[in-house]
Amino acid sequence: MTSVFEARVPNIAGNQHLRVPQRDGFQAIFDYYSENPIEREVGIILPVGCGKSGLITLSPFAVKSRRCLVVTPGLNIASQLFNDFDPTIESMFYKKCRVLDGQPYPEPAEIRGNASNVSDLEEADVVITNIQQLQGAENRWLQSLPANFFDLILFDEAHHNVAESWDLLRRSFPDAKIINFSATPRRADGQVMSGRVIYSFPIVEAIEYGYVKRLKAVVLNPRTLRYVRRQDGQEVEVSLEEVRRLGETDADFRRSIVTSEETLYTIVDASIRVLQRIRRETENDKHKIIASALNFQHCIQIVEAYQARGLRAAYVHSLQDGAENQRILERLKNHEIDVIVQVRKLGEGFDHPYLSVAAVFSVFKELSPFVQFVGRIMRAVDQNDPSSVNNQGTVVFHAGSNIARLWSDFQEFSQADQEFFDKLLPMEDFDFRNSNAIENDPIPSSKRREVNIEVRAQEEVSVVEIPLILEDDEVKRALELLRLKGVTLDDIQIAYQHQPVPTTRQRERQAARTTLDNLVRNEVGYILRERGINPYGKDLDRHHLGRNNFVVLKATVDRKINEFVGHEAGTRHEFTRDELQRIRQNLREIIEEAVRGIL
Repeated sequence: MTSVFEARVPNIAGNQHLRVPQRDGFQAIFDYYSENPIEREVGIILPVGCGKSGLITLSPFAVKSRRCLVVTPGLNIASQLFNDFDPTIESMFYKKCRVLDGQPYPEPAEIRGNASNVSDLEEADVVITNIQQLQGAENRWLQSLPANFFDLILFDEAHHNVAESWDLLRRSFPDAKIINFSATPRRADGQVMSGRVIYSFPIVEAIEYGYVKRLKAVVLNPRTLRYVRRQDGQEVEVSLEEVRRLGETDADFRRSIVTSEETLYTIVDASIRVLQRIRRETENDKHKIIASALNFQHCIQIVEAYQARGLRAAYVHSLQDGAENQRILERLKNHEIDVIVQVRKLGEGFDHPYLSVAAVFSVFKELSPFVQFVGRIMRAVDQNDPSSVNNQGTVVFHAGSNIARLWSDFQEFSQADQEFFDKLLPMEDFDFRNSNAIENDPIPSSKRREVNIEVRAQEEVSVVEIPLILEDDEVKRALELLRLKGVTLDDIQIAYQHQPVPTTRQRERQAARTTLDNLVRNEVGYILRERGINPYGKDLDRHHLGRNNFVVLKATVDRKINEFVGHEAGTRHEFTRDELQRIRQNLREIIEEAVRGIL
């Protein structure tokens, strides 16, 4: 039977309801496979907010697919893409953008656990699923479907496909053409994405069309910095140049930059200043900060710093209950939060245009995850309006965190034309074993990584603004003239003195109290996992009060904390700043005493 993708001609050329990269991307796919019918795998590079999902729905028409498989890295994106194909939804892409004038529409089906069966797939023109549904050589879907079942596979967010699961799909349907879609040509492990990149839409053009925000970076440059290595306790003072060098070469130093209070607070303060400026210029308090953290404890530390400065901050993390994460995201969407902190939790598919400031507290080793994080602040508030004051995004980082190198790569990537991607030739025999793209530890292990360096002080911290692109032609000509005279961009960057954000002692105390409870919850969960104790079991409920192990151990720790500062139960609201500080300094010993008493 002929599929809708084979039988119908979509309305693409001249369709003003489609975005430029959707029309041009469709044409690039059509032209390439018309000229290279035996070629198998290609890549498409589109920035966040430029209509990638729409181009995915158009792509099967470009190759006149008999049956297409769309694979995403997660359930949320799969659900969103299914909606774009679903004819029962009025906003489905073919209707909304007038690609097809009425029925028949391509028949969609989704693979979702036991809710789907093979007959659903046999009757479909397009099948949408997330990679987790197709994992493993013994997977029931891969075993039941013949090798020629799909003639086209579309990988969404293809920078993820570094694992065996993705390669298994390639082998399971060996004759299917493959189109990889991503915002970056590099995978999460730093390798080049599979397949020749046949179309890319530079970020510089996306900004000019108003599809995404104008971007710039704010880097914090201390004139000097003093730090202590815990192994010898010796204090060392270094210059800005040495700070940058250590950030590039010393992993412990990088981690200390984003975890030591002295430097962490400057990133917090600078990001707040940027947010205040954006809100003031736009007269719009919906703009927000998104912060990247190393791990669960780091999330708590960053949230406390923002709360102490009067901002409404919260975090989402894979270790936190799913319902609680969803509650936080609803508060974010309802503009009840100023700052959201996360460890790779707000990934692709999360769409909140009012995230306008990206505060970098994590350590990125590769361009791909950095581009994905910056992508969270790229979505335009006012669509197709490049001059809107709402459409501005800023990335804030410290000179010692080694982000400047990635920003430089991002600048080159943002203005790249097709020649740039032609140089990124596809590589064969990929090593899928080393895919750790970010230096963090979001998954708990039996051994925690200690920070071996503590930053003690910084002198004369200046704030330097670095635009992603220079948009004014006269400015470009002036800069070219200066370059010919030997003047560099470093000589003319906008620099100003860093101004800390004031806080109050009451806010510091309130934030510290909230943080204490979060820290205790985190430690209790860690201890139970480390000892192999089910937090929901009743092993520790020796008085048979119906309390689970987590509740029993946390209550014991809370009691020891109260005893440490001489307070009775239920009086934590009376804890002073000094008492909370003493508790924090001795928390490990307090918890160890509680554990000895119950375990």
